[in-house]
Amino acid sequence: MKKFVSWNVNGLRAVMSKGFEDFFRSVDADAFCLQETKLQEGQIDLSFEGYKSYWDYAEKKGYSGTAIFTKEEPLDVRIGLPFKEHDTEGRSVCLEYKDYYLMTVYTPNSQNELQRLPYRMQWEDDFRNYVMELAAKKPLVFCGDLNVAHEPIDLKNDRTNHKNAGFTDEERAKIHRLLQSGFTDTFRYLYPDREEYSWWSYRMNARAKDVGWRIDYFIVSDDIRDRVRDAVIYKEVMGSDHAPIGLMIDL
Repeated sequence: MKKFVSWNVNGLRAVMSKGFEDFFRSVDADAFCLQETKLQEGQIDLSFEGYKSYWDYAEKKGYSGTAIFTKEEPLDVRIGLPFKEHDTEGRSVCLEYKDYYLMTVYTPNSQNELQRLPYRMQWEDDFRNYVMELAAKKPLVFCGDLNVAHEPIDLKNDRTNHKNAGFTDEERAKIHRLLQSGFTDTFRYLYPDREEYSWWSYRMNARAKDVGWRIDYFIVSDDIRDRVRDAVIYKEVMGSDHAPIGLMIDL
């Protein structure tokens, strides 16, 4: 069985002083995926015995960024996305193994007043086509901060957040279409009625009150969903406004 972990760290250098290394070692994942590292190459010297790491850096300093630490050396590594218009923000690393692909992704936020929603819509279509192409070749596991709560159960205050970034009809329709295109949200597959969140605003003491959103996902191609053994949210792990999430799967 494989154990994968994903975490939007909201700045890797910042979370290093908040127990990141302790959690990394204690969780002992086969692969540990990161989003929002907010790094440029050479700005951190971080390695773990027994792991190789692969990084996608944004051109803009202190912005976005993704990485994967993996115990198993991949057959191939794809840094970034195969679309020029989406390939400057450090949003994806994809590793190919003998029997499957593993990808970390950080989906663009639609931002205040939905300034970036039109771009986000194009991203969603291009990303969906990309993962469908990969899944047509071999099973795919992808994870990360997808910046959307799919259904009302996935956030505390669905009515007051309707039409806000992360819970617009447009964004929800895109993840729904993605899931209808041969993919499974592993957490909701196992726990259809569980109200549990992975992100909380820093405002209004939201985390202590558990007024959150579930916007971090492990998604698998439908051909391996029956191999999923557990999907977890490590909500007790602090250091970021996101909690890490985990997937246990037979691969």
